[in-house]
Amino acid sequence: TGLFRRALMASGWCTIESDPGVFSELITELGVKGVQVHELWSLDKESMAEVGPVHGLIFLFRWRGEKDDRATVTPGPGVFFASQMIPNACATQAILSVLMNCPSISLGEEMTAFKAFTKDFPPDVKGLAISNSDLLRRVHNSFARAEPTVSEERRASKEEDEVYHFISYVPVDGKLYELDGLKAGPICLGDAGPGEAWLDAVTPAIQARIEQYSSREIRFNLMAVTADRRERLLAEQAVIEKERNMTVGKVQARAGKLPSPAELERLAASHPEPPATGEVAVDERTLEQLLIALAHLTARAAKVAADIENEQQRVGQWKIENIRRRHNYAPFIVNFLKVLAERGELGPLVEQAKKKQRHGAR
Repeated sequence: TGLFRRALMASGWCTIESDPGVFSELITELGVKGVQVHELWSLDKESMAEVGPVHGLIFLFRWRGEKDDRATVTPGPGVFFASQMIPNACATQAILSVLMNCPSISLGEEMTAFKAFTKDFPPDVKGLAISNSDLLRRVHNSFARAEPTVSEERRASKEEDEVYHFISYVPVDGKLYELDGLKAGPICLGDAGPGEAWLDAVTPAIQARIEQYSSREIRFNLMAVTADRRERLLAEQAVIEKERNMTVGKVQARAGKLPSPAELERLAASHPEPPATGEVAVDERTLEQLLIALAHLTARAAKVAADIENEQQRVGQWKIENIRRRHNYAPFIVNFLKVLAERGELGPLVEQAKKKQRHGAR
């Protein structure tokens, strides 16, 4: 069909790096709000809890084209599943597989319209819609590294080239699915369970896939698509500050002055933290209880503030790294070499480098 031919002609889907900073900014530029991507080094509960509520997982592995006899299922009305039509689009497609299957995510105007437009499409036509989306292709390609000499679409694919592939794991309507655009449909891995219990269910599936290749391959990457940690921390900060301000007011009303920072640190270290409470319960506390509560609230407020600052720095570093990825350094390098040559310094530097290389080879 004409649509299929246009998909095949949708060249320029470049390879992008598997990096949480790339994926997080890509999601933001699609208009999706309140979502981040974090790299996971472990599947234990502590690692999952640290990154916050997890919407879905994205797994990167070296694709070998080996036979997989697991049965696929026909996608239900609540499952967004698209066949992969363009090879280099698999990273963005894996991200979409999570975003489109999580009702709690605020997709933004463009992605909400895309989801509604493709809702009743079969998987192959969904894949064609992704391939022909100008927005998806433009945002995806904006994260390609600068190639000053060879364009991605002109580079001939060689048999020995390493091919990597992305798949997604998401809970949908009480079931846990593995979504791989190269397969005929989703693979149902069983019941997802309530809340984030699906993370316990998905762990054996990911471990089994790693073990399948572990004797020949060690290059894997697992990332979690999560709620934006900054938003969660800011909400937590607001709750802490509200209770702290109430407690400060009660302490000042009864004692006339507040303890010094050193006294608050001593109180926090020597007394267990009381449970969070409302305004009525604050009135019922003794002065000593109020002081202990204030000490712990002050410590918590400082920790959350530090966590927010660290998160802001991480996101800022992601932006810097993405700018560097996109920048074409070739003109600067060429001009720098010209200047060295004009000053007569290039030749000696080249000879010095050759000498180091010869010594290193011995």
